[in-house]
This record gives sequence, C-alpha cells and structure tokens, in this order.
Amino acid sequence: MKADIHPEYQDATINCACGNIIQTKSTRGSFTVDVCSACHPFYTGKQRMMDTAGRVERFRKKYEGKAVAERAPKAKPVRKPKPD
Repeated sequence: MKADIHPEYQDATINCACGNIIQTKSTRGSFTVDVCSACHPFYTGKQRMMDTAGRVERFRKKYEGKAVAERAPKAKPVRKPKPD
C-alpha cells in the first residue's frame, strides 16, 4: 500500500432517531440516521401507519357512501373527409 493516500479510518458513533446507538468505524466520522435495523419495519416485522394530521380519516370521510362511478364508453372521434 502507498503511504498517505488512504483516508483515516476512525471510530464512529451512529445515532438513530429511535434512540439506538451503534458503535463502528468509518472514514466519515459520527453521524445521525432516521431509521436503523432496530426500528425499520422490514427488520422488525411491525408496520406502522404514518397518518399525518388525520389525512386518511379525512379521505375516508369525504368518500364514504359514494359508489364507484362506472366509466362510460368513449366516443370515437369523427374523422373529417380528406379534401381532393
């Protein structure tokens, strides 16, 4: 290996938004992540519904009791005869 061309490989702490702390090594240093293997639904098997400000309830309330409209067949466009 050539000397002085590789970045410094230092101890790093990764902090997750859920409170999980992971000790590792990195060239980047310490940083924060939003999700980790301790809180991500893929790894935990738990699905949590992200309902911001009641959007799902508002949608259901708006469209409750309304039947799904059937599509009317599209009218074919009228072709104009070509001038001679």
